Amino acid sequence: MKKLCSLLLFAVAASAHAGMFDDDEARARIAQLRTQVEARLDRLEAASRAQIETANQIEELRGDIAKLRGQIEELTYELEQMNKRQKDFYVDLDNRLRKLETAAQASADTRPPGTAGDAKPIDPAQETRDYEAALNLLKGGKFKDAAAAFAAFIKNYPGGSYVPAASFWQASSLFQARDWRAAADLYREVATQWPSDSRAPDALLGLANCQTELGDAKSARKSLETLVAKYPGTPPADVARQRLAKKKP
Repeated sequence: MKKLCSLLLFAVAASAHAGMFDDDEARARIAQLRTQVEARLDRLEAASRAQIETANQIEELRGDIAKLRGQIEELTYELEQMNKRQKDFYVDLDNRLRKLETAAQASADTRPPGTAGDAKPIDPAQETRDYEAALNLLKGGKFKDAAAAFAAFIKNYPGGSYVPAASFWQASSLFQARDWRAAADLYREVATQWPSDSRAPDALLGLANCQTELGDAKSARKSLETLVAKYPGTPPADVARQRLAKKKP
């Protein structure tokens, strides 16, 4: 009987010890899990902050892209307008050339040969061909060659009716060739010597462009103001007005 009681007491003590062991192990496991969960929460919080930061950066980039798109659209519009005006110039010049060529030919046919005072007879048809040849170089993008051709044309036909146009297109050729100082001088000459010519407003706009490229903002503004005051209602004056509005503080 005593032996049986001893065995029962031993079993109860072992069971109690096992219960205590299981309880400690559970606590340790819970602590371990808590540590793991807290570590994961920290990582999630860090990732969340990084995502928010990235989202903010993305929004800033979207804003910058929107601004750039607006500027690109504006510049594209201005470029299209400039190209349109240039094409209109070409069409207008071609029409004028045809009329002048016809008139010059008629004058040459009715003029008596060997008229006194003729130092050097000029062939109107050749004059027209030389002008068109220089113009074709400009249209073809050969800007330096075009500038040289227009300079030679002006030298060969100093009193011709094409001189204002040739001077303007020589300035345009020089501008495209990035010789802004020489282009500015010629644009200024066109606007000053032939103020009633249809190209005079564009000459002032070209002068302002050259002055801008040369870093002379004050002179560029003055040229734009002169253009708006002198030739209101013209397409170049509209462009000048827009630029002046942008430069206001």
